[in-house]
Amino acid sequence: MKTTLQLAAIYNILWGAWVVLFPNHFFDLVGMEPLNHPMVWQGMGMVIGVYGLGYWWASYNPLKHWPIVAVGFLGKLFGPIGFILNYINGDVPFEFIYTLITNDFIWWVPFFLILRNVHQKTKWKL
Repeated sequence: MKTTLQLAAIYNILWGAWVVLFPNHFFDLVGMEPLNHPMVWQGMGMVIGVYGLGYWWASYNPLKHWPIVAVGFLGKLFGPIGFILNYINGDVPFEFIYTLITNDFIWWVPFFLILRNVHQKTKWKL
């Protein structure tokens, strides 16, 4: 659990810094039109980076800090749902899915296993 959360923390902090410092780089890489207001994307990067700090702190005691993992897991579920709805509506191009691979999909199983482990050991005691 500790290693998974620390890897997630490092990834989130690096991804967040990349988006804040180079807001158009992702769009250039995938051939998408950059946003009219990069500040919105940079705000997303800041939030993702802050999640990274939470994961790092939770890694020291996942049994105690499971709500941080749970909030992260929910974000990793709801982000792709939002993408699908926006893609179906024609509001976002398919290329945006590339962000979901590393931000969400690869973390589903490890975060689920952490939360299952926490539940088995604590029955969600706060």
